[in-house]
Amino acid sequence: MALERDTVLVRADMINDLKRLDEELSKHLSRVWMMKHNVHNINNGVETKVRIRVREDWEIDVSKLVVKEKIGSGTFGSVHRGFYDGKDVAVKVLDLGEDDQMKNSKTASRRSAFKQEVSVWHKLDHPNIAKMVGATRNSQELDNCENLVPNKNASCILVEYLPGRTLKNYLVKSRRKKLAFNTVMQLALDIARGLSYLHSKKIVHMDVKTENMLLDKDRTVKLTDFGVARVEASNASDMTGQTGTLGYMAPEVISGEPYDHKCDVYSFGICLWETYCCDMPYPDLNFSELTSAVVYKNLRPEIPRCCPRELANVMKKCWDRDPKKRPEMRDVVGMLEAIHVSKGRGMVPLDRQSRGFFCCFRP
Repeated sequence: MALERDTVLVRADMINDLKRLDEELSKHLSRVWMMKHNVHNINNGVETKVRIRVREDWEIDVSKLVVKEKIGSGTFGSVHRGFYDGKDVAVKVLDLGEDDQMKNSKTASRRSAFKQEVSVWHKLDHPNIAKMVGATRNSQELDNCENLVPNKNASCILVEYLPGRTLKNYLVKSRRKKLAFNTVMQLALDIARGLSYLHSKKIVHMDVKTENMLLDKDRTVKLTDFGVARVEASNASDMTGQTGTLGYMAPEVISGEPYDHKCDVYSFGICLWETYCCDMPYPDLNFSELTSAVVYKNLRPEIPRCCPRELANVMKKCWDRDPKKRPEMRDVVGMLEAIHVSKGRGMVPLDRQSRGFFCCFRP
């Protein structure tokens, strides 16, 4: 007898198994549909609402993460060495407080900062931006988190592991002999290119400082820590409030005026001076003195006389009191690229007691 097309022959002894399979499949599809549409589930007369937690594209597979020793600490947590999916990573653990503090304003602020940081960071892809690997909302998902923080109410951010140090530490180590001018220019260009990329994406870092810059094994600078970074508002009046680190903060930020991405340009100018001089800006001023002097007296770090004129001009343009007169970071990149490294070879200290410097033109 000829069979019709698409007819399927099934053994009689398999019919019961197929019926059970069909029933289980129907139940599964029903549950999926209910979750997708966020409907109510009625079980034994009790109505419960199906809650859906959407998995973010930055969330990691915690089964692939191994957290190792602590390598640093910060205001809100610690940094650990780790491995994710076989790759070296730095695990930034953010302690959000105890469970009974969930309604605490500080805890809420830290949670908000975490969401802000990962939402900005995970979309960035540039040689001078530290690559975010992923994050997890809650360290309770980790099997080996008991030794990471005092409690398990924490979030973790995974970043590419960079074997170098922060730019701040590198400059401190170089303070006695200073840096060759070509090294200064390489570091400055790395920072400028990273910031230019951020601004092209309408992102304001808002805490540009040498502590938030890491070096890889080739001494390439990578910007990091986007905890206060934000997408730039179309209206500058919508961006106010003191955010950043005093000494690097633009006058308009310190005084609570509206600001835009040009606050990053100001901070870059300070970082450029710091990189050239291998010194701390305003080391002898306290908080109130510095705030008043920067905002009302136009105080800026003193540029050494031996600093090449072209580089000094970049510093001055970047830290201009008027944000509108500061250049765009893409233009800063062009200005730095136009400076010949033969113009200078950095500075060396005059003596151990003096804070003065003289230029050293080493071959």
